[in-house]
Amino acid sequence: MPGTYKTEAVVLRSIRYGEADRVLHLYSSTRGRVGAIAKGSRRPRSRFGGRLEPFFRLDLVLHEGRGELATVTSASTVAAHPGLRSSGPALMAAARGCDAVLRLLDSAEANTPAYNLLCRYLALLDGEESTRGDGAGDGAAGLSTALAFRLKLALAAGFSPELVSCARCGESDGLVGFSGAAGGVVCAACERGAFELSPEAHRFMVEAVGSPLASAPSASYRALRQAERAVSETLEHHAHVRLRAAA
Repeated sequence: MPGTYKTEAVVLRSIRYGEADRVLHLYSSTRGRVGAIAKGSRRPRSRFGGRLEPFFRLDLVLHEGRGELATVTSASTVAAHPGLRSSGPALMAAARGCDAVLRLLDSAEANTPAYNLLCRYLALLDGEESTRGDGAGDGAAGLSTALAFRLKLALAAGFSPELVSCARCGESDGLVGFSGAAGGVVCAACERGAFELSPEAHRFMVEAVGSPLASAPSASYRALRQAERAVSETLEHHAHVRLRAAA
């Protein structure tokens, strides 16, 4: 119903609109995906300042009218992530992370695990929390952390790949490949149409799902690329979403 409400949200995307406005794609803690317009926000003396840019975490007051977009009436900063903004690789990693949320989570219902995961990832890229960092080309937090984020995001969205037993027959031994169509690991008897998934890549995926994001497990570049392919193909087949390359 129309009315005014408060929510915390992360700006996923900010688009110039008209002469002085911005259209925002937000992911909120209480409402999931939200589209909003900030009127006059691009004027030099706007009360919003520069805080309606991507990756800002904000306390917002929004007015919901009859249109598709809510109107931003108030915005205060929870986290600006200045460290993230000073690093080109970290900015690119944050953009890929927010793009993944934008593509995968389109519901207007709250998804607290997904929201908390996004906030944690941006904080890691900002350097607010320590992380091992593998230096594999995905900003401050490393490629392994970026892939751990995607695995956890898939889980929060309800599209986590099967990693414990064969996605086709249920066998738990002899898991040698991965099938996006089947939605998980497959055994030697069911590997037709699958690609090879090394034991190292399988271990990484299992440990990444079960570990805190700041403690993403290490793995070779080859294993990380196999894990990325597994996540990507699962989401393409079952969520009909194609994510940008992780690095």
